[in-house]
Amino acid sequence: MLPLQNSIFKAYDIRGVIGKTLDATIARQIGQAFGMAARARGEKTVVIGRDGRLSGAEMTAALAAGLQDVGVDVIDVGIVVTPMVYFATHILGTQSGVMVTGSHNPPDYNGFKMVLVGEAIYGDTIQALYQAIVTGAVKDAVAAQITAAGGSGSYSTHDIKDAYLQRILSDVTLAKPLKIVVDCGNGVAGAFAGELYRALGCEVQELFCEVDGTFPNHHPDPAHPENLQDVIHALQTTDAELGLAFDGDGDRLGVVTKDGQIIYPDRQLMLFAADVLTRHPGREILYDVKCTRHLAPWIIKHGGKPLMWKTGHSLVKAKMRETAAPLGGEMSGHVFFKDRWYGFDDGLYAGVRLLELLSREDDPSAVLNALPQSTSTPELQLTLAEGENFSLIATLQQQAQFPGADDIIKIDGLRVEYPDGFGLVRASNTTPVAVMRFEAESEAALARIQAEFKRVILAVKPDANLPF
Repeated sequence: MLPLQNSIFKAYDIRGVIGKTLDATIARQIGQAFGMAARARGEKTVVIGRDGRLSGAEMTAALAAGLQDVGVDVIDVGIVVTPMVYFATHILGTQSGVMVTGSHNPPDYNGFKMVLVGEAIYGDTIQALYQAIVTGAVKDAVAAQITAAGGSGSYSTHDIKDAYLQRILSDVTLAKPLKIVVDCGNGVAGAFAGELYRALGCEVQELFCEVDGTFPNHHPDPAHPENLQDVIHALQTTDAELGLAFDGDGDRLGVVTKDGQIIYPDRQLMLFAADVLTRHPGREILYDVKCTRHLAPWIIKHGGKPLMWKTGHSLVKAKMRETAAPLGGEMSGHVFFKDRWYGFDDGLYAGVRLLELLSREDDPSAVLNALPQSTSTPELQLTLAEGENFSLIATLQQQAQFPGADDIIKIDGLRVEYPDGFGLVRASNTTPVAVMRFEAESEAALARIQAEFKRVILAVKPDANLPF
């Protein structure tokens, strides 16, 4: 039995390494703690599901047992993409759900993404689950349930797939069929993507759509260019017009044009914003600190209000609820449609909305390639010790000086704006890395901004092995 470590309770989910920081006993305790929190808010039923990881069945069984221990009824929707658990909380008579997923982490990871009474929980609410376990409150709740007349909660299964697919297909019609490549990286999206896009009328070439928790072909994370090379090759060697790629649990989307250009999510968001703002003029469009500086003027041009916010799917969803924004997005690939959808991140649905817009165009790739862009880097990562990423960023926020900068934004790390570009460094909330991204109007400006960041980081951490 492993000791419970606070380090697995991340900013907006729970995530650990199977056999090292996470096992079935801990999963059961998490189920008990989440069940307590749900019951305290008047919920009696919780939806659960899992991705294709090898540890998923064991973790899900333990989670279900923990929920039942405290009198919660469990509806298990089986092997699904994360958005299908979110969807189930909208249609199955409960507003709470837990997805057992390691998202885009390596195969030996697993974890839990949680919705509590309609809200994706984060921060203090996740820490409260940890506290409920370590203080013994969970044990007391289980003991009380055992002596209560109600006994343990019930367990049932439900197949959500048809309702989910039909809900999407009832909302979207393509102007013409498209030929697409779909790469699921052996993640769980592979169980559904081909069927969904064929039902739309697309001709679909599937890559690595067999669900395999060892991810034998490439890592299921479309945020990194190396994971999109198979899509690029397929587009070069077939008559397919567009490539879609998904992460391990299907809540993030990657897009590649016919000529092999990666359309990062901040540029995808431009296309979505222009469409959504036709129905919601004057409303906020949310985006995270990693997004291009071309996005704000684009949103203004199309009649919206740009709102930069912290990175993190739970944080963006919470801000969308607060502002009633019809659309939000993150550079990592999470896109949140409240327009015609439910406000949660869904890579498969974002792909459908993209195809809907591009099916009206003569040349989909030309439309995507024409979206504003500058010279930029993908996400770059500085690997650090556990917790060191947060202390590094805190020190930089206090000490770093950037002569010549127009603005220094500290809502999430340090985003430093210059007349000709920006640089960003922030602490990842899921792994012990500092994430960096740079964008500029020329290679020279990019190099200059990177040199400024190198200077301030090395001043604080001289042994930093920077990725640029």
